Amino acid sequence: MTAYAVFNAGSSSLKFQLFEPGANGALSPFVRGKLEGLGSEPQFIARDGSGKMLGERTWSASDGLDHEQGTMYVLEWAREHLGGRRLAAIGHRVVHGGRDFSGPALIDDAVLAKLEAYVPLAPLHQPHNLKPIRIVRRHRPDLKQVASFDTGFHQTQPEIAQLFALPYDYAERGVRRYGFHGLSYAYVASVLGRCAPGLETGKAIVAHLGSGASLCAMVNGRSVSSTMGFSALDGLPMGTRCGSLDPAVVFYLMRVDKLDAAAVEKLLYSKSGLLGVSGLSNDMRALREAAAGGHERARLAIDLFVYRICREMGALTAVMGGLDGIVFTAGIGENDPATRAEVLRGMEWAGLKIDEGANRAGGPLLTLAGGPQAWVIPTDEELMIARETAAMLAAR
Repeated sequence: MTAYAVFNAGSSSLKFQLFEPGANGALSPFVRGKLEGLGSEPQFIARDGSGKMLGERTWSASDGLDHEQGTMYVLEWAREHLGGRRLAAIGHRVVHGGRDFSGPALIDDAVLAKLEAYVPLAPLHQPHNLKPIRIVRRHRPDLKQVASFDTGFHQTQPEIAQLFALPYDYAERGVRRYGFHGLSYAYVASVLGRCAPGLETGKAIVAHLGSGASLCAMVNGRSVSSTMGFSALDGLPMGTRCGSLDPAVVFYLMRVDKLDAAAVEKLLYSKSGLLGVSGLSNDMRALREAAAGGHERARLAIDLFVYRICREMGALTAVMGGLDGIVFTAGIGENDPATRAEVLRGMEWAGLKIDEGANRAGGPLLTLAGGPQAWVIPTDEELMIARETAAMLAAR
């Protein structure tokens, strides 16, 4: 029997899952795990599909477990727990596919060179995504690897939605709006007909609300516009990212506060958003608790988050020429009824009528009849990567 691994690499972590096809061909995970703390005190944990512990290990800082050793530890551990299955390929989450990749790509020298060229477009994500690909190629050149892209789903957007009002030669050089969270949106689009009947052929806004947050306007299940643009910094305020910002603010920070480019980048990516406004936390749960206790800036951070979601939903509704429904997904979208309620009340002008009890219960349907509907649909980016990996191998 065949198995597929999915790797999702960060700066100091490697999350992984192992998938197998069922009797009907649908893929399901039989192992989930992660290796965290690379470069400090790494911790490894893995569980089977039912949540039963399969493996656990820690290393001290003096052990010096680096990314290469950590990646190969995960790969070899996974190979030892295939249960007689054959590992056909590893699918990797890669943030940026530029204009070259609208779908997954089988990794070879030419593809890897193109992905390396996109590092300047996503300097905080792309290098970490590519690192395990290079490591596996060095140690297991026979093992097929597939890249799945967070930008690919948005390639269907018209050029007018991708352009900045800069001299056009910048657009030709790649300075344009790409959109991100595409694997999440692709998964939601793939299940709309089953989970939110009618929206697969309608005008929908999907709200991926988590530590990273964005909105995507879909018509007939295809992306036509999104709030993230050139980078994953754009659009909505996020856990620690500022979202959309007047470029002159950057000039101000550099001229008045004497910040260099690296310091500005750290401020906008790591010290802003919910954390920056609240001065307390980037975790919505902590902010809700603090706001209930009278913490004014926690309340302000929440209100700004909701305000910007509603503002951008209005813009995306205008782009589509109407609205048939909203889908909430990702950590906050799936699990925070208070944020969903505040957003839906802010969208009453569009005809949405919140069902308070259904929203508190987690849906999946959150609204009353008589207008556009809102739904909760849990996302599954790893399953989407596994599907794309299996489809890529089958096509070849």
